[in-house]
Amino acid sequence: MLYPFMTLDDETEIVHSEPIIVDGKEQVKVVIEKPVEGGFHSAVCMLPQYDWEKVEGFTDDEIKGFQTLLESLSHVIIELARDGGFERAAGF
Repeated sequence: MLYPFMTLDDETEIVHSEPIIVDGKEQVKVVIEKPVEGGFHSAVCMLPQYDWEKVEGFTDDEIKGFQTLLESLSHVIIELARDGGFERAAGF
């Protein structure tokens, strides 16, 4: 399941998974999608190691910007992933 995290001014959506255990280590999958004519630009980043995969349509500079954003917010995303997203953490 993916939980909504943030929508940027250009309609880019950032969502995250629940914690995933890979090789005994906790990870959180972050998916970024931006609507464009004819579809979406998208990318996946695995936290906390910041491994980028499935990057489609975004430029290197855009990914660098997302990297900076995720570096500043990863602790929040990981905690929300553990709590079941914003809605569950807020008690909705």
